[in-house]
Amino acid sequence: MKFFGGCDVGSTYTKAVILDENGKMVANTTIRSKINSEQSAKLAMEEVLTQAGLSSSEELTYLIGTGYGRNKVPFADENISEISCHAMGVHVTDPSVKAIIDIGGQDVKGISVDADGTVKNFAMNDKCAAGTGRFYEAMARSFEMDLSQFSKLSLNAKNVIPITAQCTVFAESEVITLVGEGKPMDEIAAGIQMAVAKRCFVMAKKAGAVDSITLTGGCAKNDGLKAAIEKVLKLKVIELSIDPQLMGALGAAEYARQKGLAKA
Repeated sequence: MKFFGGCDVGSTYTKAVILDENGKMVANTTIRSKINSEQSAKLAMEEVLTQAGLSSSEELTYLIGTGYGRNKVPFADENISEISCHAMGVHVTDPSVKAIIDIGGQDVKGISVDADGTVKNFAMNDKCAAGTGRFYEAMARSFEMDLSQFSKLSLNAKNVIPITAQCTVFAESEVITLVGEGKPMDEIAAGIQMAVAKRCFVMAKKAGAVDSITLTGGCAKNDGLKAAIEKVLKLKVIELSIDPQLMGALGAAEYARQKGLAKA
């Protein structure tokens, strides 16, 4: 049996996936990224190699690096952009999905997927951290909660308190002020989720979303954001059967499988 790897070194988390020659996922991991991207890649790959019963990355037929630190994956045969890898990862998970919003640690991307899993069109907002994973971490900190708690906080809010600041720093200050004034925390959280959903509007249109979309990246696990996107964008958010945070690494591993088998 041949094995193929994908390593997605993100700014916040590093993910790795190993597939067998039939495309079945045999190992996966998600770890917090270190300051050094090469170290992050090595640690993630050590975990999945152990899970797969392999002793070295040299036992993989082909391996592709992707993500923010894709050029720092020392054992990769080549690297491919995370945009292409997220599209392919979603395609092999659910071929019916044609539009993606990928919310990473530092940017937001809208991706349109073609029939073969390649990218038809994309747009990216990397000029501002508002609406990204780092933004949500700052918001959760303001509420003195972890991200899991914060993601559900807005679901039962009866009203929405708008968050007007467009910048992460100013938004955090605005939220701290509202909390200090004793405003309902679930309603403040609802305002945060609505603000991010509105920022996703342009990305969704660029991705060609008509009636549905899926979310990838760690923020795809944010239940409040999914609800806000369905309300603001009037789009059904499709839930993926595989962890949406793994899509980049899965897509990289699938590209590795295709390229490795083609060379055989």
